[in-house]
Amino acid sequence: MMLKQRFFIISFLFFFFSPLFGQDIVTAEKYLEMVSEHYGTIRDYEANLVIRSGTTDMVGTVSHLSPSFLRIDFTRPADQVIVFNGELLTIYLPEYRAVLNQGVNQTRRPTATGASMASAQGLMLLRNNYVPSYDTGPNPVPLEANSRENVVKLRLTRRSLSEGFREIILSINPETKLIRRIEGRTIADGEVRFDFTNIRVNLGIPEQRFIYDAPPSANLYNNFLFRDTD
Repeated sequence: MMLKQRFFIISFLFFFFSPLFGQDIVTAEKYLEMVSEHYGTIRDYEANLVIRSGTTDMVGTVSHLSPSFLRIDFTRPADQVIVFNGELLTIYLPEYRAVLNQGVNQTRRPTATGASMASAQGLMLLRNNYVPSYDTGPNPVPLEANSRENVVKLRLTRRSLSEGFREIILSINPETKLIRRIEGRTIADGEVRFDFTNIRVNLGIPEQRFIYDAPPSANLYNNFLFRDTD
């Protein structure tokens, strides 16, 4: 009798849990691929952005147009601007009345750093250059202590020493598959955090948004990162 009961219990458990066994396990690599594919369907977006480095916060609005147009208009520091149109990187520093320009060709394409990670192109670079794993598991967890906002956290570890960040943590909204936060640990063990809120997608942002007219009084500094002949 006890043997029959045991057989019944085992059979019941098998049929009860068998649908779970048939489900595909979403690995961290697969999840990152899903997020990347979702960003591939987004033509453009705008979001509120906060960049924290140490104890310093920078606040502004980020605009992105696929594949590689990026613009950040800061309110803190006030009036500072960063614009990249796929070929020219421009940074306006109002404190110094300086405009920094850098031409970028195919051999000088920047790696996926900072706000540029939150794009289809940036995520493709991350998939190629970093190894993903779940930070605490595949289930959503609070964004931070005492937060009611839940996210899926992926921990990315660099494949080579040439990457700017040793490690990156992506916090992803499980419903929208949009990146809520990026946390990076630099080679010098510094920490940088990018928070994206109020994300609006497919607004029809024109390319003209990424043309920057420098103030007439600003001083121009070209090739501040490297020379085109380097």
